[in-house]
Formats: sequence, structure tokens, C-alpha cells
Amino acid sequence: MIAVKLIPHLLSWFGIVLILLRGFPKRRSVVIATSIAGFVIGVVGAFLLLRVLTGSVGFVIITSVLGMCFLFLWGVSVAAIYSRAGRGVTTGWGVRLVSTPLCAGSVTAISGIVAGAVCSCTLPAMDSTLMNLAMLGSISGALAYVLAYAALAVEKRISHSFTVSPSGMISAVVALQLFSSSSIIRLDLFSPLSMKVMKFAHDFVHQFMESMLIPDHVFVWSYLWRYIGLLFGKEIGFWGGMFIWFTPVLLVMCAVQYERLPSVAHIRQGAERRKLLAAAIRQRRLRLVVPFIALLIFTAAAYQSCYPNVEYWDPKPIVVTATSSGEIIIPMKSDIDLEDGKLHKFLFKQGGKEARFFVLLGPAAKLTVDLDACAICKPDGYGQADGTVICYYCKTLIPLETVGKPGGCNPVPITFTEKKDGVHIDALTLINEWTNTVQSTTKGKEGGK
Repeated sequence: MIAVKLIPHLLSWFGIVLILLRGFPKRRSVVIATSIAGFVIGVVGAFLLLRVLTGSVGFVIITSVLGMCFLFLWGVSVAAIYSRAGRGVTTGWGVRLVSTPLCAGSVTAISGIVAGAVCSCTLPAMDSTLMNLAMLGSISGALAYVLAYAALAVEKRISHSFTVSPSGMISAVVALQLFSSSSIIRLDLFSPLSMKVMKFAHDFVHQFMESMLIPDHVFVWSYLWRYIGLLFGKEIGFWGGMFIWFTPVLLVMCAVQYERLPSVAHIRQGAERRKLLAAAIRQRRLRLVVPFIALLIFTAAAYQSCYPNVEYWDPKPIVVTATSSGEIIIPMKSDIDLEDGKLHKFLFKQGGKEARFFVLLGPAAKLTVDLDACAICKPDGYGQADGTVICYYCKTLIPLETVGKPGGCNPVPITFTEKKDGVHIDALTLINEWTNTVQSTTKGKEGGK
């Protein structure tokens, strides 16, 4: 099972080394050495990080590093398209930079560390003893060695005319890193990116309406609310995330496509001119292959993020009733065991109203009762995965240790009392909290005032 999970990460690592070897053709020995060393450091370092730091802190650090890699790609793509616009940036900056051993070693080592860290996140729980670390380092080093030299053997068989631009190399390496991480829900970047875009749109529209007093403005007609309501849907987050996700690699492709052709003014014979220009155009088209492959990999990563190969634990809500005193009592152990660490959903109906909530025992053996909704998104509910719950509306991952705390996309906590016979919840408080939460989260999103 572990070997199957490692396959996409190892294939991504193989592709990264292959791209780096072609991107640094004169530094093959440096690429091989630093990539293997970086991969081992990444595997062992992330293994220690995830076991020393409790909760989701280790995953947050690795995700932040992946985010910085994506931001670096943005910077490279903007610089590449800026240089093609003739704004005074020397067009040969990238070629001269990648020719240095320091640049080759740095880029390759960082790529190896990130790839190794992502790969380490799929490893099973083990004690961080010296023996385990030595075994982990030996196995990861052997795998990295075999795959690196396999990539070298493949790279030597590729035609020398197939060159890679510096920006194209970076786009492919980052694309493979993000594709590898998108198969791990706690390292995925696309879903959080879409969520942040959606929440930014929500907050911007909300603050704009309040500051401009739009609900009472004489120039705002009622039918405009239908269009304003579109900005509160999750689609705005998805398409905004798609724009941010694909723009860097598209800029790289444009920069390669609009590379300046060599000057032929000094050549008198027309046949030689045409031959030189045809060769330059053919080489430019070949340099587009790697960014195009990176575009496909970004597409695969976004698809894997939207349709993860994860089965969320999402039980059907159990209908509960209140006692004559207005309390909902859920036994700790009956048909279900509230202390099994799983999310258990319930549905309470009263007077034509209903409320959906769940009970969960967190990592610190702390019981929590929460609405199956948050104070931001529509009440689409939550599902449980490894170490997290996920908001089905905006795909936000909430670590289990933060469930029960108010704010953000966390489920709205409900006051309860834990007694010997079970969990006691005030029925009226539950109904009122659900009604207020649903009204506040669906008010603007459906296009009404």
C-alpha cells in the first residue's frame, strides 16, 4: 500500500531530475550529486519535522515552502515576459546564471529537498530513533540514486537540439512538485488558493457595501443584487484560483514564443539567412515543449485537487429528539461510540425547524459539539479525513485539534455538558444557533438583501 502511494512522488522526482539535467547540461555531475543529497535531506528532515512538531505545524511548514516555490515561479515568469518586452532587462540573464555551478547546485538541492519532504509525508508512523533514521536515509538514498541515474540515461538519449529555457525549466520543476503534493490533502495548494480568492471576494464586496452604504443607495436598483450575488458563490474562488494557478506557465510560454530571432543583416546570401532563421524558429518551438508539458502537469494537479482520491468519512445524520425539559441527550456509548475519534452527525427537528450538528473526540481526548456549518460558507457540511475535517463548500481543511474553536471556516461550536449518561445539549440554543448561522451565510450569497 505504501509503495503504491509513493509511485506518483517517485515519478515526479524522476521527472524533476530529468528536467534539471537538461536545464543544466554542463553541470550533470553537480545535478546528480546535489539532487540525491537534497532528496535524502528532505525525506529525513520532514520525517523528523512531522514527529517533533505536534498537530499540523509540520504540514503547514512544508506547505509554506511549496507556496514559496510557486511564488518564485511567478517571479521568474514575470521577469521572463518583462525581458521579452524589451524593458531594459538583458535577455541572456538566465543563460549566464544557469551556467554557474552555484546556481545549478542551489536549484537542484532545493528541488531535491522539497521533493523528498513531500515524499516523506506519505510514510507510516514510526519512532524517530537513530536506527529508523539511518534505515530511512539509506532507503531514500538508494531510491534517489537509482532514479537519478535512470534520468541521466534517458537524458543522454534526447537530442541535443532539444534545449530548455531557464524559465521553462523552473515551470516544469514547480509543476511536478505541486502535482506530487496535490495527492496529499494536507499539502494541496489549489483548494486553499481557491478558498482564499473566494473569501477575499466575499470580504471585499461586504466591506464595499458597508462603506458605500449600498443597501440604502438611491442609485442601486434592486435587480443589481442578482449580479452582486454572483460574487458570493464559490465559483468566483474556483475561476480566480484557476487564473492565478495557470498564469505563470502561460507567461513562460509567451516569453519563449516571443524570443527574439538572431540578426541576419550581416549575411548577404538569402539561402543562408533563411536557413539560420528556420533553425532558430525550430529550436524555439522545441523550447515550448517543456512549458507545455508543465501546463498539462498543472492541469493534472488542479484536477487531482478538485477530485482527490480520498474517501471522506461522512455518516448519515441520526435523527434525535429532545426531552420534556428541552435537552438533547446523546449517550456516550450505545449504537455508536462517541469516543472512537470519528465524526458523528445528528439531526434535530422542532417546530418546522431543524439543525444539523456533530460530535467529535479530538486528538487530545477532548469532546466537542459543533454545527455541521461554519460562520462563513453555505452549510454544505463537513467530512472527516486523515487528521482533518474538510468544509465541502470551500474545500478548506481544518486540523482536528482546532475543531471546537470559533472563527474562520471552523465549525461553529455549541455549548454542551458532558455527564455520565452522555452529552447534554440545549435544544433551543441549538436551533437558534443553526438558524442564525444559516441566515448570515446565505443572505448575500443567494443574491438578496
